[in-house]
Amino acid sequence: MSDDVKVVAKNKKARHDYHVVDTLEAGIELKGTEVKSVREGKVQLVDGFARVERGELFLHNVHISPYEYGNRFNVDPRRKRKLLAHKAQIRRIERQVAEKGMTIVPLSVYLSRGRVKIELGVCRGKRRYDKRRTIADRDAKREMDRASKLGRRGEE
Repeated sequence: MSDDVKVVAKNKKARHDYHVVDTLEAGIELKGTEVKSVREGKVQLVDGFARVERGELFLHNVHISPYEYGNRFNVDPRRKRKLLAHKAQIRRIERQVAEKGMTIVPLSVYLSRGRVKIELGVCRGKRRYDKRRTIADRDAKREMDRASKLGRRGEE
């Protein structure tokens, strides 16, 4: 991602619950009021997932809050949304998901040169002990950073 990218929403839970095997950037087919709502940052990716249906990629269960001033133009916040990707990318993802235990999870939504983009991850679910290891690694890294920061302060 370059410097003209504004991250609107991240799915932190996805990296905790899944091993991300592959990533893909796709556009989203949105209505006008949904775009305005995304620009305001009113997106929730937590329970979202994507699925390949009849050769097309669709995003399910992602909540985009209705635009405050949208009145009759607002649509269902959890509606199924079409994702825009190349056929070759969709076929590659479809082959990966055909493997046991793989799913497509939205990792982040961002604005790139005025367009709403979504980063999808082809993921494999983590087991409970994998999650504990991830937490332990993160805590160990935090401790090392803290110790090195204190060490640098003592040297000055």
